[in-house]
Amino acid sequence: MAKHGRLLHSGFVHDAQKEFAEGYITLALIAGEGLPRPEALGVSNAAYLDGLGESVGELRRYILDSLRREDFSRCEELLTVMDEIYGILITMDFPELLAHGLRRTTDAIRGIMERTRGDLTVAQRQKKLETKLNDLS
Repeated sequence: MAKHGRLLHSGFVHDAQKEFAEGYITLALIAGEGLPRPEALGVSNAAYLDGLGESVGELRRYILDSLRREDFSRCEELLTVMDEIYGILITMDFPELLAHGLRRTTDAIRGIMERTRGDLTVAQRQKKLETKLNDLS
């Protein structure tokens, strides 16, 4: 790609790297493994950070799927991971030209986390109520 600078810097390569990083990061987080490093994935640091941010949405989907299966086993843990990702990304303060929308992604993460926290709280309360009602029967 070095010979095709316009294509390299058009955003297509960054977006592809971001999606690739997002997939690997999400898989690692769900599997409980360590995060792959950007160098190991062969992606730029900016694409890696964008992928890390985008993985929060995938973790939300995983938590919601777990709640539908009434599997609460990892929901709190993954919500904590989402919060840690937010904590890391909120400290990144780079010009938009370098960050490729990272600030927008970070802002969206906050809302995703709050909705997930609310959904998890409601599901936990509902399960507790169901248990108490079954105990009364």
